[in-house]
Amino acid sequence: MTSIQAIIIAIVEGLTEFLPVSSTGHMIITTSLMGISSADFTKLFTVVIQLGAIAGVVVYYWKRFINLKDFNFYLKLIVGVIPVLIVGFLLKKKVDMLLERVDVVAWSLLLGGIFLLFLDKIFKEEKVTTQEQMSWLDAFVVGIFQCIALVPGVSRSAATITGGLYRKFNKTIAAEFSFFIAVPTMCAATIKDLWDFKKAGLSLTSNDLMLLCLGNLVAFVVAILTLKYAMNYIVKHGFKSFGVYRILVGATILIMLASGVNLQLI
Repeated sequence: MTSIQAIIIAIVEGLTEFLPVSSTGHMIITTSLMGISSADFTKLFTVVIQLGAIAGVVVYYWKRFINLKDFNFYLKLIVGVIPVLIVGFLLKKKVDMLLERVDVVAWSLLLGGIFLLFLDKIFKEEKVTTQEQMSWLDAFVVGIFQCIALVPGVSRSAATITGGLYRKFNKTIAAEFSFFIAVPTMCAATIKDLWDFKKAGLSLTSNDLMLLCLGNLVAFVVAILTLKYAMNYIVKHGFKSFGVYRILVGATILIMLASGVNLQLI
């Protein structure tokens, strides 16, 4: 992986992490086009740089995260992340195999896009309008929905926001909790991937460490710039346009694959 490739992937991550379009799916497509998707370091890189984007959440909502007196907030995050930790641990090998499947990403984008077209109409009732009104059960249910996003292309953001809407959150609270729960989720995913990387007898070179630092920095800056836009757009316009975008991208990739086009173009 070159520095330019690392920067491009990190920009893709920062732009897509908080939108219901699947950052992982977009990074798989991007690395496939670059011809580096199957490399062990690439797989590690696409997970670890999500920490940079997630750090953007902590900085953007710093008042929320430094309020150590609000134990309920932290407990809800812990409760919410439990399902994906269990399912992710049990299905880690199968999930890793899917990370090289561009066709899986394409189908997930397409089918998820169709679902997003109707999401605003499916969940209209709003009872939870503040973070304090959210119960531990609400957090746990959102965590269960997050497990669906282990399939590349589904979108962690789309899954958790849908879980929030299912529990009658308004769009603001659903989007915010989706951002918040990403913090412990991605921290755990990064630690697990680094451990597996080392356990497999692989090691990071000084160049690898430089690329990881560069990727996290770029993802952090882009995510900070994207966060406010993502929140405002979702609250004002809903999910239909994201659905259309996902359908177009997913259908395009599937057509390319069916036509025998080699995605490893760069």
